[in-house]
Amino acid sequence: MRKYTALFFLIMFMIGTDTFLISPLLPTLQAEFGVSTGAAGWMLGAYTLGSAVFALIAGPLSDGWNRRIVLLGGLLGFSISTILCGFADSFWTMCLFRFLAGVSAAFTAPQVWASIPAVVPASRIPKTMGIAFAGLAASQALGVPIGSWLAVTHWSVPFWTVGIASLLLMAVAFFLLPDMRPGTRERTSILRRYVPLLTSGKARSGFLAYLLLHLGSGTAFAFVGKWMADRFALPIGQIGTVMMFLGFGTLLGSIVSAYATRKLGSTRAVAAGMSLLIVLYAVIPRLTVLPVVTVGYLIIFATLGIIFPIAMGALTSLNASIRGTISSLANSTMNGANTLGAWIAGLLYVHLGGYASIGLFAAVCLGLSLAMFVFGGVLGRSAARTGRESASAS
Repeated sequence: MRKYTALFFLIMFMIGTDTFLISPLLPTLQAEFGVSTGAAGWMLGAYTLGSAVFALIAGPLSDGWNRRIVLLGGLLGFSISTILCGFADSFWTMCLFRFLAGVSAAFTAPQVWASIPAVVPASRIPKTMGIAFAGLAASQALGVPIGSWLAVTHWSVPFWTVGIASLLLMAVAFFLLPDMRPGTRERTSILRRYVPLLTSGKARSGFLAYLLLHLGSGTAFAFVGKWMADRFALPIGQIGTVMMFLGFGTLLGSIVSAYATRKLGSTRAVAAGMSLLIVLYAVIPRLTVLPVVTVGYLIIFATLGIIFPIAMGALTSLNASIRGTISSLANSTMNGANTLGAWIAGLLYVHLGGYASIGLFAAVCLGLSLAMFVFGGVLGRSAARTGRESASAS
């Protein structure tokens, strides 16, 4: 089982690294292609747009196909489109290749979450989920410096490196992964695959809780760099160092997520973690000592690293026959919440008291998310341990 764990970790690391890769390259690419600052942002947005939109299609389609083939095809497309980014000769070709990379990621990443319960014993699912998420967390911590270091020679080198490495990873996946065919050959339309989620109260509660979780955390994260620059007069280099440090907090949390679940149960782990987050989000904006703030955010990111794999595991267990649909919808929910959170953060920061209002908004979102997770019966497996959700889970 370790071979699957390592494979899923590396796939998520590659996808995550590609997601964050372009951020340190943006000033260079803006000058290379001669575009304005506002237009340059589309080199970032094209990727997330492709990923968010096509995830809604990729998931339902993959539930009727062999997951192994879908994952391999997604990795191949991801590798080629990322390599092509290194050959882009204009702003529009870069946006096109970034969009195609996002589309390919939409077919690849959800298959990781959907494949874990299919190839890993039930007792190891939480740990494998945590390690796969650790790959994403590690990319968040290392994506910016990796992009910067590789771009010293030329801006195209990071894209070629990630693309070629992903191509090699696809070859490994080809030999390691077994076939994962659907249990039924019945042809079902894309929209009909969402019906079980729309008609299930537990599923509605779960996705609303997941939306609120990412909305709160995404809103707080969107302007934390701006706030640190304003409050502590940090230059961009030091802000990047702090962000990398916080990324390692997420990595640490994702690694211990399975242990926390095993010791506390899903419900208690999520309840304790979110309660801590609510307090920290409300208090940290009022602190004036940078080391204390940094430690506080390290705790926040480590706690989120614990919670996210538990939440994803709870969602994918809602319906085993449509795990691809669930994983893809979760991916779109996350991207949508983060996009909305960035917009809300800007309004709150400028018009409603700065970062303190953002912290309060995040705390309220986390409180509502916790209520939906617990009282919606989403964390049903922990109910058997705690005895608190047996009625709703039955």
